[in-house]
Amino acid sequence: MSDAQQTVSAAAIRVDLLLADVDGTLVTQEKLLTPAAVKAAEALRRAGVALAITSGRPPRGMSMLVEPLGLTTPIAGFNGGAFVEPDLTIIEGHDLDRDTAREALQLIRGRGLDAWLYTADAWFILDKDAPHVAREAWTVKFEPNVVKDFADADLGRAVKIVGISDDGAKVEDCERAAQSTLNGRASAARSQPYYLDITHPLANKGEVVAWLSRRLKIPRERIATIGDMPNDVLMFAASGYSIAMAQASEAVRAKATTTTDSNEADGFANAVRHLLARQEQATGEGR
Repeated sequence: MSDAQQTVSAAAIRVDLLLADVDGTLVTQEKLLTPAAVKAAEALRRAGVALAITSGRPPRGMSMLVEPLGLTTPIAGFNGGAFVEPDLTIIEGHDLDRDTAREALQLIRGRGLDAWLYTADAWFILDKDAPHVAREAWTVKFEPNVVKDFADADLGRAVKIVGISDDGAKVEDCERAAQSTLNGRASAARSQPYYLDITHPLANKGEVVAWLSRRLKIPRERIATIGDMPNDVLMFAASGYSIAMAQASEAVRAKATTTTDSNEADGFANAVRHLLARQEQATGEGR
């Protein structure tokens, strides 16, 4: 975190948990953990600060992060649509209502976006050669099921519907339409410029903060959050301290307490370093 990017004073803070987004935050654009990120996780453990992760990814798409980060806290997949233990044992989940899932798919496809459907244990697509399919399979480390159409049975157990397009304006327009049309029945937010995630109303990152606060018995004001996309703003608002990545949009950065470097410049590790320095200051002041 450079001095230019340090947007708040270096006041002491007290944090017991850091909740981190994954793509665009913990990992590079190539979806890799850097040695600095791994060392930052170790530094958090030594300081007694727990680390948790949340993402639009399915839980099994984050399992490769458990060992290198030394995770012991629940993992929030599908933006909170499924909470699992680090060994992927299911704790709790939130499926979409069948009719809402059907309407979400109609809305996405009606606006010219590709559509994916995730259940707790599978990923369904219509075209294996569609944009981002190969990239997603490489990222989450499992293959999708290619279907002619989404089955009614799968609609009844959908955890996440995704709209995909490389036309960012089209994705943003679809996001606004989904938020208006599905208001109260689903949460709709972009997890990447080209992904629109539609999940259960309780499956959003603000609710992830609330759930972890209850589960781990940590007051929200002692929880810090870090992310880069519009779907991270709700967790910023729900936590006591929030950090935006440098590559985040101006609108996202404006909602955070402070800003760190980009995910290509070890922004997560630099944010942890500054966070722990403030934590140490708070500990000193408490003596």
